[in-house]
Amino acid sequence: MSLSPWLTGLLLISLTGAHGLSHFPENFVIAKRNDNGPVTLTCREASEGTVVWKLNDEDVDFEDLDHYKSDGKNLIVSEIDAPLLGEYSCWTGEEKLSSTFLLQEAEEQKAGDQNDKEQKDSFLSCRAKSYDCDFTCSWNNSHYTAVRLGVGQECATHQESCHWVSSSDVRSEGSQFVLSHTLSPYAEESTKLEVTAEATNSNFYFLSENKKFYLRDIVVPDSPHIVRCQEVDQELNVTIDPPSSWSTPHSFFSLEHEIEYVFRDDGSKRRSLSTLIPRGISKLRVRSRDSVVLSPWSQWTPWKNVTH
Repeated sequence: MSLSPWLTGLLLISLTGAHGLSHFPENFVIAKRNDNGPVTLTCREASEGTVVWKLNDEDVDFEDLDHYKSDGKNLIVSEIDAPLLGEYSCWTGEEKLSSTFLLQEAEEQKAGDQNDKEQKDSFLSCRAKSYDCDFTCSWNNSHYTAVRLGVGQECATHQESCHWVSSSDVRSEGSQFVLSHTLSPYAEESTKLEVTAEATNSNFYFLSENKKFYLRDIVVPDSPHIVRCQEVDQELNVTIDPPSSWSTPHSFFSLEHEIEYVFRDDGSKRRSLSTLIPRGISKLRVRSRDSVVLSPWSQWTPWKNVTH
């Protein structure tokens, strides 16, 4: 089936428990909420014989003139609402020729169009551990269980060249996606990354989100490694290694470290940006950040006991 003038595309993601479906079909169309304009579906593989239309494996009721009209190999669907959403398929005899899912724009999407984006933005967050070619994004709306993410303008505009990363197992704590980019880690950023997320659920509602950001704005290093503590006169010299996930060479991608330590005598805490700290401490921990762009701090390392 071809669909006009609606947005079409391909989803290669799984969706379980949705009206008996075990996967999300390849072809889909998005109906705008509160838009009663008709959608025309064309049976792509139809022969010259009679075509039978079904919605979710049930014959389409052509006596419902308010919603359906047959025009040769075309099915015209009007005044789209929840009962009309799902899989439309065309048949000749017992042979299923083609199908497309009709999804509807979610209420959250409408809120986003009205610039009330605080809640919707919380569904998608991204982080990079370094300036290397991969970064991760999290989808945190468990109401939408089949999700795909893509990077670049080709995904935002649904071009065939887009590489989608999909998930069909969105849990209550969220789902992680590993995405790639082609930015040079040695060049100053002049172009923002663009991430498009699309999601659907068992009610056939569709939600999309688009974010643009510089890679440097999402870089948060992993926790560093405390290698050793050595006595230097009346001080301790703490040797700290960058996390293994951090970009190399470290001489170019430098990190700033902060040490928090606890005095043995009174239990008070202090912090230092120097690797030289006082003796007489009972334990310490360390965190790091990019020293050039002053990224957010990493998570603290676990406390390390000090016996010096």
